[in-house]
Amino acid sequence: MACYDTIHLEKGMYAMPGKSFTQVLEELDDSSQYVGTPLEGLDAYQRQLKRFGIRVGGPDSDRLEKFFRSTSSAALFPEYVARAVRQGMEANNHLNELVATVTNVEAMDYRAVMAESEDDAYNLVRTDESVTMPTTYVHTQNGLVNLRKRGRVLAGTYEALRFHKLDVITVILRQIGAFMAAGLLQDAVNTLVDGDGVNDGAAVKNLTSGMTYNDLMTLWGDLAPYRMTTLVGGTTACQQVMNLTEMKDSAAGNCFHATGKLATPMGASLIHVPTMEKKQLVAVDKNCCLEMVQAGGILTDYDKLIDRQMDRASISVVAGFAQLFPNAARVVNCN
Repeated sequence: MACYDTIHLEKGMYAMPGKSFTQVLEELDDSSQYVGTPLEGLDAYQRQLKRFGIRVGGPDSDRLEKFFRSTSSAALFPEYVARAVRQGMEANNHLNELVATVTNVEAMDYRAVMAESEDDAYNLVRTDESVTMPTTYVHTQNGLVNLRKRGRVLAGTYEALRFHKLDVITVILRQIGAFMAAGLLQDAVNTLVDGDGVNDGAAVKNLTSGMTYNDLMTLWGDLAPYRMTTLVGGTTACQQVMNLTEMKDSAAGNCFHATGKLATPMGASLIHVPTMEKKQLVAVDKNCCLEMVQAGGILTDYDKLIDRQMDRASISVVAGFAQLFPNAARVVNCN
């Protein structure tokens, strides 16, 4: 069995191409070796926290300074930061309601694929003998997916923060993750509305007055043969949907008041995106509309976090979005 308490930790472990810090640790200290032991259920990083006696959560969490009592324990700090930010992103992640698939790349250039039909009907149709069936063409896009960096700079002196509990620092890092998740969501919405740089955005319909239930039904019908699984909207548009008489029945009201989760009469998820145009609403079939392309996971200035603690170290993600089926979305402007 590998001895987790004898592994040499250093910041170069963050620079292994295509591997995260935890993956590098797992290669040195495989978790499968701990089945049936008190350490079962911990990954390689968590065993290192145990090795140095660092508690990152709960009322008895340690102070920030405990990470920096040795050069080895300091090497764990960037992974702590990345994990806390990831928790915030996952807790505030609505991308799974918009994205059909996620592609991880190891470069800044990516050429997406898309599907187009030679006719207007995407459904399978009956054809007689000797009659050619309709064709769906799958091809690479003419342009590259535009990957953008979303992130924040973490600025703070070690002297000012060293005595603060890690539980408090974790709350701050999780909120940074929430901000980054909101930025990615806005990028996905921009791709739906404006296009991905190769294809135009979704078809737009301008309403002469506010949203009505009939308008919502028309939007549902216009999206066919795709299924309206998700509605994303600005503040005013979401308010108009929630104020529909059909949304005030007891079942919908109880769901919203009890859980805070928005729903629509068609069973689609309703996601409020404050950074969108206030009166804009986008209907999406999440099963086939967008591809998310990301270059690695959460990126940190690991050398700064180790050598200079929290003195202006960046935390970021690099991602972009491409349309798979451009017709699987519709935009409504609720004037």
